[in-house]
Amino acid sequence: MSRFINMVAAALLGLWAAAAGAQEFSGLARVLPEGSGLQDAGEGIELRLRLSQGVPYRVFTLEDPERLVLDFREVDWSGADAAALDRAERVSGVRMGGFRPGWSRMVVDLAGPYLVRTADLSLEAETGQAELIVRLEPGSAEAFADAAGAPSLPGWDVPTGGEPVEKPLDNKRLKVMLDPGHGGIDPGADQGGVLEKDLMLLFAIELRELLLRSGEIEVAMTRHDDSFVSLERRVALAHQAGADLFLSLHADALSEGRAHGATVYTLSEEASDAASAALAERHDRADILAGIDLQGQDDVVADILIDLARLETQPRAERFAEALRLGIKQRGLKLAGRPMRSAGFSVLKSADIPSVLLELGFLSSAKDRANLKNPEWRAVMAASIRDAIIAWQRADAATRDLVRQ
Repeated sequence: MSRFINMVAAALLGLWAAAAGAQEFSGLARVLPEGSGLQDAGEGIELRLRLSQGVPYRVFTLEDPERLVLDFREVDWSGADAAALDRAERVSGVRMGGFRPGWSRMVVDLAGPYLVRTADLSLEAETGQAELIVRLEPGSAEAFADAAGAPSLPGWDVPTGGEPVEKPLDNKRLKVMLDPGHGGIDPGADQGGVLEKDLMLLFAIELRELLLRSGEIEVAMTRHDDSFVSLERRVALAHQAGADLFLSLHADALSEGRAHGATVYTLSEEASDAASAALAERHDRADILAGIDLQGQDDVVADILIDLARLETQPRAERFAEALRLGIKQRGLKLAGRPMRSAGFSVLKSADIPSVLLELGFLSSAKDRANLKNPEWRAVMAASIRDAIIAWQRADAATRDLVRQ
């Protein structure tokens, strides 16, 4: 599971990384062993780290004993071997790992007082990969002592003497609201004797069990049986449950065309504006924004508050949609020809919960219909969604931390 999650998270955050400025990147990066390593260079030492993408970093030295420290937000070291990286006689050891949630560290034990001369990160425009090159030169013990210590940089308030350790788990679990489409008197698509409402409930129950077994996710559902739940009620239930994420599950049917594969929907900009206006006109506003009472606000104030909430929520929803696309792709499942779309679905109109609608396939496609009826296929699709949710959670936390700084 972790391999796919790391692949999704790394690819996901690679798409969010800034195009220039080493200190402006965000998110996870994977170490690429080929081209990475430590070696003696002239009288000094050179460290090269090839990364799958740019990531914020800082470099400094510590004394007693002398060592080089590199902090990242954050790096997946699973593909790197410390012994293989260390090809320098002037280095006595290398350790890598996470030492605090959202933070990664590399410690290089030096054979003497070597000072950091340069530290530069560059990007490859075509691949998006990055290369960090740190060069050290010999210096006196006094100069090393004067230079030692973590630099005082905004947002880098981390321990200076910590050693890399296994990353501890965050005690706060993400709460996901699963929304099996249709139900009761609303059957949804009906193709070949297969009802969308039945398949989506079955898949949601299977996905719920898989998410719970991950140990990182809490799950609620808008319906647990063949009952009708209004679209507005589905959004209200997400707020009542304190959901951090809303995922609506569907399998549409088209009367024309041969479309098949999964499609991911977010709320369109036009629909978002219309949703804000409609919500602001409502008298019962308890379920519009969790934790904010809009009952006594006039329509103009309510509209502004809703728009402000959506300014943060909508980009996060779009990133979750991208995580789903990547998760499905990583598992080798079929995506529609244009898998990322936006529309004015009512269930996506929550102003403060990132919300995405996933069409698992088209019941009008015999192949998709067979897949949706296949327990093995559903298990792989559920695993791809689980990977996407966990990867999104980790990447979203890292991104939001950087924004708050």
